[in-house]
Amino acid sequence: MTSIDDDRRFPVALAAALAQPFEYDDGDGVDFEPFDAFVSAEETTDWFRSWTGNKEVSGDVFRVFGMDGTGGYAAFWLVRPGRELADQPVVFLGSEGETGVVARDLSDLLWILADGVGPLEAIDTYDTGIDSRPNAELTAVAERFAPERRQPAATLIGLAREEFGGFEEEIARLCR
Repeated sequence: MTSIDDDRRFPVALAAALAQPFEYDDGDGVDFEPFDAFVSAEETTDWFRSWTGNKEVSGDVFRVFGMDGTGGYAAFWLVRPGRELADQPVVFLGSEGETGVVARDLSDLLWILADGVGPLEAIDTYDTGIDSRPNAELTAVAERFAPERRQPAATLIGLAREEFGGFEEEIARLCR
């Protein structure tokens, strides 16, 4: 059995969601480019060291699965010991230093994406609110894998912020 520490395969639900097209729509859509697989451990550590300016950190607590158009990364943040990858929160670390918690777990992420909100948009709307644009294909994925978790993106993002409110400060402490 593969542990969360070394498993780099997408959960089936994530793969199904990321197989759907994300429309940028000249800035009015979702600015998200999913990867075909998680970024390797070595690449993740190289990126996180560069991003923080801290050569002593590793990227072991992240599983990067996509990016926005400027190179900011969406990732699972492995902070719930003993829990499966799908039960870990999803975060975004932008190319210009912006950070934020997107979702409490994969099920919430599916519904956020179904509501037409990507990882960048989830943290960009901390102060401005969510502009919902439901996506039928992503809604079908969310209904298939997490039917009991259906809620609007704004609600789910708010719950993630409440539960993981210290994420930004924790990342800032690692920066040099």
